[in-house]
Amino acid sequence: MKAIICTKYGPPEVLQFKEVKKPFPKSNEVLIKIRATTVHIGDTKIRRLEPGLGPVKDFFFKPVMRIILGFKGPRNKILGMELAGDIEAVGKNVTLFKIGDPVFASTEFRMGAYAEYCCLPEKAAITIKPINMSYEEAAPVSNGGLTALINLRKATIQKGQKVLIYGASGSVGTYAIQIAKHFGAEVTGVCGTANLEMVKSIGVDKAIDYKQEDFTQRSDRYDVIFDAVGKIASSKRKKSLKKSGMFISAFDLSGNIKLKVKDLNYLKELCEAGKLKSVIDKTYPMEQIVEAHRYVDKGHKKGNVVITMK
Repeated sequence: MKAIICTKYGPPEVLQFKEVKKPFPKSNEVLIKIRATTVHIGDTKIRRLEPGLGPVKDFFFKPVMRIILGFKGPRNKILGMELAGDIEAVGKNVTLFKIGDPVFASTEFRMGAYAEYCCLPEKAAITIKPINMSYEEAAPVSNGGLTALINLRKATIQKGQKVLIYGASGSVGTYAIQIAKHFGAEVTGVCGTANLEMVKSIGVDKAIDYKQEDFTQRSDRYDVIFDAVGKIASSKRKKSLKKSGMFISAFDLSGNIKLKVKDLNYLKELCEAGKLKSVIDKTYPMEQIVEAHRYVDKGHKKGNVVITMK
């Protein structure tokens, strides 16, 4: 099968288009023929070996990343954390899926979605694709959408509460806007000038251009501030919170987020009810993965960058 291989850390050019052995499902696994994947921010951080926590934290965290991911290059050489496709084969003990099922899934740190085929345990974060979504639209929900949902649930948002989402125009941010609105919140989104209209189109009540204004200098106070990109300085995290307010970061390293099938099914229901949609900035064929990574590395993508498989 065709796959994108990352043998060492570095710029997008380290990604190589190669022919590799097609996987075979174990007794508890399904074999997925992948129709779409994404350039997830996690893929680019692994490829660059850059946690993205700031110069000082990155310096100390890089050795830890090498231990976890691999010293000279990723142990899992096929990157890709999000996918949508069709079940092509099932292991002898699989009961949840059948051949032909259209699914979407997060591979998490197993990775492996930059390929024509991928094997996953049937009890991984995988479920039937929303009926009203294309493969390209469904793939990013499996990780970006789940990350937004799991983080926002920490705050137990109540109807009428004020929620600020920093980095509102990225993958996690665009899903967070819609999920917070579903919870009944009044949502303020912070993003760049070029993305103000887009975040308004998916539901924010107020949009702040971070290039023109520092939201912490406003008199507004929020019940929840969700930093979807991990860029709010620690010195500013409490300035705009109410006394009982809660700050949440998608890049909080104090605990690992476990992606669950029941949460993926919850998002599927929102998608099918028309309450959650994917914002897709650009779509590239698999052969243009280097160009796709170059684009994401610039840090200005709107929502998601999708990779399609022929």
